[in-house]
Amino acid sequence: MPTLDICFSPELLPLFDLRGRVAVVVDILRATSSMVTALAAGVTHIVPFSELAACRLMAAQGYLTAAERDGVQAAGVDLGNSPFGYLDGGVAVQGRAVAITTTNGTRAIELSLAADAVILGAFLNLGAVADFVRRQNKDVVVVCAGWKGNFCLEDTLFGGALAQRLQPDFDTTGSDATLAALDLWHAAQPDVAAYLLKSAHVRRLNNLESHQDMAFCVKLDAYNLVPIWQQGRLVAAE
Repeated sequence: MPTLDICFSPELLPLFDLRGRVAVVVDILRATSSMVTALAAGVTHIVPFSELAACRLMAAQGYLTAAERDGVQAAGVDLGNSPFGYLDGGVAVQGRAVAITTTNGTRAIELSLAADAVILGAFLNLGAVADFVRRQNKDVVVVCAGWKGNFCLEDTLFGGALAQRLQPDFDTTGSDATLAALDLWHAAQPDVAAYLLKSAHVRRLNNLESHQDMAFCVKLDAYNLVPIWQQGRLVAAE
C-alpha cells in the first residue's frame, strides 16, 4: 500500500527522498490556488520562477507576468497572486501563457523537482488531486510551501484533507506529520474559513484587504484539473 507523508516546509525537504514519489506542492494562500484557477480559466501553461527579474523578462516572449512579494503585487507585472486576477475580466488570459513568481509557492515547486511527478494541490482541486495520485499508485509527499520557511496552518490542513480523501487506499498512519494534519483537518472541517481566521497568513491577507481571496481559496472541488510539471512548465494533466 502506498504511503502519504507531509513535509511541513520546503526547509525540511532534505529529510525526504522524493525519488519514486509523487510530490503534491501546496500553497493554499495563494500560489497553487491561483495557478489551478489560471489553468481552469484557459491559460495554456505556467512557468514558475524564483526570482522576480527573471519573471519580468518573460514579458518580452509574450507571457503574462504574475508576481507577488509579501502578499503584494510586484511592480512592473500584469498580475499579482490572486485567483481573481484570472476571473474578473481585467486581463484577458484565455490562450495566454503565464510566468509567475511568489514568495513561497514557486520556490517549493523548484525544490520538489526530484520527484517522479510534481503536481499542484489546492482545496479547489482536492478531489482531482486525490484521483490523480490514486492512479499513480506511488508514495506521496505533500510539500507545504509554508511562509518563508516556517510552518503554516492552511497548507497543513490541505495535507489532512488529502489524507482523509485517500483513506483507505493509502497508509496515512506511518507519519506523525500526516496524523497531525488529519487531526487539524477534522477540527477545521466544519467551517474551514472560520477556523483559518486564527492563522497568521489569513491575518496578513486581511490586513491587505484580500478577504475574498481566502474565502475563494478554501472552496472544495471547484475545478477538476491537476497542474503537473512537464518539460519545464506547468500544464493541466491529461
